[in-house]
Amino acid sequence: MGGQNENRAELRTSIEYRDEWLEWFMNEYGERLTQLAYGYVKDWGIAQDVVQDVFVICYRQYNQAINVEFLKAWVYRITINRCKDVLKSSFIKRILLNNHISKIDHDSSPERELLARDEKEQLAQFVLKLPLKYREVIILCYYEELSVTEIAALLDLNQNTVKTRLKRGRELLKKSWEGSE
Repeated sequence: MGGQNENRAELRTSIEYRDEWLEWFMNEYGERLTQLAYGYVKDWGIAQDVVQDVFVICYRQYNQAINVEFLKAWVYRITINRCKDVLKSSFIKRILLNNHISKIDHDSSPERELLARDEKEQLAQFVLKLPLKYREVIILCYYEELSVTEIAALLDLNQNTVKTRLKRGRELLKKSWEGSE
């Protein structure tokens, strides 16, 4: 981890490293931001467009970005705000949203992998059907592995509100899961 901080420190020293910084930034955050955006917009193509917009914003705000103390929280906030802007647009309201979030465990047998993938896909579908206020905290907590404190700061919410939304979101997921069996 120290190596990354040293690399970032070197990249901070001159504006001419902006392109190198952006390449590092895209490699570091691209996949996670796409998954985060997908959790909001429910379409991989739109999620990728959102992330490209986020990268453009970050590139333009390079001088601010390299001085941000909590870069991950900063870029997540930009991504969430961009997703909310997209969701408000009339374009997104006309799109059918049928993709899913899934990660495959490559260490298991093909049968287990298939069952696990089916369960993960089904759970992801249930998560995507949650109201936004529950969906976003569930995604940030379980998919992005952020703490309640980090989620509260990121969404500008009280920690108790985050805990309540997580609890209600889990309850809704449990009902959906039990209803599907």
